[in-house]
Amino acid sequence: MPLIERAQAGDHAAFETVLRPKLQRLLRMSLSIVDNESDARDAVQEACFLAWRELPRLRDPLRFEAWLWQIAINVCRTTLRDRRRSWVREIHVGSQTAGIEAVQPGRPFTEDVSTNDSIRRAFRRLDPDKRTILVLHHVEDRPISEIAGLLSIPEGTAKWRLHSARRALTRALEAER
Repeated sequence: MPLIERAQAGDHAAFETVLRPKLQRLLRMSLSIVDNESDARDAVQEACFLAWRELPRLRDPLRFEAWLWQIAINVCRTTLRDRRRSWVREIHVGSQTAGIEAVQPGRPFTEDVSTNDSIRRAFRRLDPDKRTILVLHHVEDRPISEIAGLLSIPEGTAKWRLHSARRALTRALEAER
């Protein structure tokens, strides 16, 4: 019996085996979207909990990874919306993300977002949907067709939203100057 089906039957070890190799990417994506280490870790934990709870309802085990990403994206979006309702200032004592590489060579967008304050501030001004599509395309290197599937929207809509998000980021950057 494949691991996903064993996990659907309640096998915790099988679920952990399937989930473990995906955690670093999930955390990197979450951190890129919510821009707060604590919230990103909470989002990944919440996504994993929801995935475990809803796993028996997953109809197509071959779609597990896309399904898991959809859950994580939705949790990140909810985190950002909730944060806007009740804002708490986080004081960083030290980075706990030693094993997580948010900046990778050859990816100027992620390098700029993590090193340049004005870009970070501009990125924070974007709504959750715009952040999400920019992260999926520029940080996670996902093609438009895959993004459309993850967000359950047509490809044309995904292209338009990406274009719109880039324009919004450009405007936010201009406002930072």
